[in-house]
Amino acid sequence: MIQLNGVSKIYSEESIGLRDINLHIDAGEFVSIVGQSGTGKSTLVKILIAEEKPTKGQIIIGDWDITNISPVDIPFLRRQIGVIFQDFKLLPKKTVYENVAFALEVAGETSDRIHKVVPQVLDIVGLSDKFHRYPLQLSGGEQQRVAIARSLVHRPKIMIADEPTGNLDSINTVEIIEILKKINEFGTTVLLATHNREIVNSLRRRVLSLRGGEISSDEREGKYRL
Repeated sequence: MIQLNGVSKIYSEESIGLRDINLHIDAGEFVSIVGQSGTGKSTLVKILIAEEKPTKGQIIIGDWDITNISPVDIPFLRRQIGVIFQDFKLLPKKTVYENVAFALEVAGETSDRIHKVVPQVLDIVGLSDKFHRYPLQLSGGEQQRVAIARSLVHRPKIMIADEPTGNLDSINTVEIIEILKKINEFGTTVLLATHNREIVNSLRRRVLSLRGGEISSDEREGKYRL
């Protein structure tokens, strides 16, 4: 599903994002990517969604070599990869329903499909009763759930969550992780980039640790280790 062969991202002699990363992630895995700030987590995410290109190496998503992906193909790639961030990136003047629908509208989907898909994904994240609320009327956890629903509209094969609970309290954090686990149970590959030790250790899934832009450990049922 995801294959990185000798991938490096070098910004300058003093700033190296990733160094010679070799990585294989199977379809349907749930992988936590951990490490302290500046270890390469965000760089890895940006490379996987083609926000940045590697300095060297090869990146394969499914059967698609995206190493030198053309700009016109990037939107198609991102419909196959759902991404959620620490900040929710919601449109404040649009309702919950409209925020999720907008992701389909910009992709040129029909009204019939939008009316079918939006309620489905909002039901998955437990927001069926909040269609007409605006972001500022929601809690932080609810706003993140809207962001997750929006990322699901194209039925992505991969979900990348980059510090999705960084702005949330412990109760909302647990709820978001449970939703990610549910999405994974549907067969979606989930990559969770986080510095939250408790989350990682409670999952008991594969843990990929980064240090200095390199993979320092890769454990199938690992823990977050310093």
